[in-house]
Amino acid sequence: MPEHRLSAEQRRALATLATSGPDGATQAVLSSHGFDASLIAGLVNRGLATITYERVRAGAKDVDVTKVRITEAGRDALGAI
Repeated sequence: MPEHRLSAEQRRALATLATSGPDGATQAVLSSHGFDASLIAGLVNRGLATITYERVRAGAKDVDVTKVRITEAGRDALGAI
């Protein structure tokens, strides 16, 4: 991965993901923290995070959920600051 500086917002997003536990954070939670989809997509494109799509049951309904997790490269980038 080429060495690029992280913006303050990218660092904040990675820090949020780093403390979200092994299941990561949903896109809805990240949005509530002010992170838009393009910022998350940029982290994914750089290999700093991954996105998975899951279907979960909420009551009697199935709900599609987008989960974002930090990668080892993301942890390394966060630690290099």
